[in-house]
Amino acid sequence: MYAIIAAGGKQYKVEPGQVLRLEKMPGQVGQKLELEPVLMVGGEGEPRIGRPRLEGKVSATILEQGKARKVMVLKKKRRKGYRVKRGHRQQYTAVRIEAIEA
Repeated sequence: MYAIIAAGGKQYKVEPGQVLRLEKMPGQVGQKLELEPVLMVGGEGEPRIGRPRLEGKVSATILEQGKARKVMVLKKKRRKGYRVKRGHRQQYTAVRIEAIEA
């Protein structure tokens, strides 16, 4: 069984037992989360598609709160002496999908 959920402005296909990184969410390591909205559920027979969402939720456990690798942002304008070097580290929350309830 799988589900399509929306989190952090993106859509993810999730299955029980899967570990994935989402945008930063509040909570401590080991805390249970309920991810909503559920947009679609499939895998057993006919898939159910929400218009725009389904009743139900996806249960998950927080495994880690961290920062991703640094991404370097370089800007330059030729012949003008303009150079800027900046870095960015996106914060994330790693979660394990426990169950899909739909």
